[in-house]
Amino acid sequence: MTISITLLGTGCPSACPERRGAAQLIRTPQRAVLVDCGSGVTQQLVAAGCPGAELDALLITHYHTDHLIDLYQLIISSWHQGRAKPWIIHAPLSAHAHINAQMEAWRDEREWRIAFEKRPNSARGLEIELHELGPGPLELGGDLQVEAVPVDHRSVEPAFGFLFVAGPCRILLSGDTAPCRNLVEAARGADLLVHEVFIHRAMKVVEGLRSQETIDAVAAYHTLSSDVGAIAAEAGVKALALTHFVPPVFDKADLLAEIRRSYDGPVLIGEDLMRFELPARQVHWDRFSAAF
Repeated sequence: MTISITLLGTGCPSACPERRGAAQLIRTPQRAVLVDCGSGVTQQLVAAGCPGAELDALLITHYHTDHLIDLYQLIISSWHQGRAKPWIIHAPLSAHAHINAQMEAWRDEREWRIAFEKRPNSARGLEIELHELGPGPLELGGDLQVEAVPVDHRSVEPAFGFLFVAGPCRILLSGDTAPCRNLVEAARGADLLVHEVFIHRAMKVVEGLRSQETIDAVAAYHTLSSDVGAIAAEAGVKALALTHFVPPVFDKADLLAEIRRSYDGPVLIGEDLMRFELPARQVHWDRFSAAF
C-alpha cells in the first residue's frame, strides 16, 4: 500500500512566479484526488503526471478565491484531455452557489463546444456531481480513506482539513486554519503533517497596500510560523511539510530555524511539484530525491 501527496501550488493570493495557487494531489494505486484548485492547477497536474482527466474526486477545503479560482478551467481542460465521466466535487455548502453559478455562466459556451467540436469522449466529462462537505468520513471508494476535519478559518465557515489514510500510512493536510484543537487530535502520530504557515516577520506595513490592522486580521485566521512547530510537536507527527506560504517570498533558512525551536522532527519547506511518498518516506522535487 502506497500513498503520495504532491504540492501542486504552495502560494497564496499574492501572485508569485515560483508559487502557484493552493492545490494538492493525493494518489494511491487506485485513487487520484485533488484538494483545491488554485491558480495554475491544470498545468501543474499535467506536470505532476496526472492530468485532470484521471482524477476521481475534487475536494474543496473552504470558500476562498485562491482555493477555487481555476475550477472551470480544470473542467474544460480535462474534457480536452479525454475525460468522459462527471466530476465528483465535495465542497462546503458555502461554496455551492458559486460553483453552480460558474457552471451556469459558461453553459452556453459548453453547448457550443459540444455541438461544434464533436469530440468522441462523452459530454458527461463536463458535468458535475456536487456534494455538501461536512465533518467525518468521505465515501470515495478504492484503497483511500478520507476524513474531513473541521478547522478554524473564521470568519470563513465552514473550513476543513483532511486526513488521508492508505493502509498504515496517514497524512494530515491542514487546509487554511488558525491553531486548532481538532487538527491536533486528527494529526496525532501521523506520518506527515502538511500545514499552512503565516510568516509574520516577513509581513511588513506598506503604505496604500497593507496596514498593521490588515496584517493582524490576516494573521488571525492563519497559523503563525512561531506556532506551527509546536502544533507538530504536540500532535507527535513523524514529519512536517510547510505550504501555502503567506507571504510567498521569505527567508527559508530563517523559517526553518524558527520551526526547529519547537519541533525536532524532519521539516520540509514545500515547493511547487514537491512530492512526498509513504511508506518509503521519500521526498522528490525537480532532480532532487531524499529520505525524510
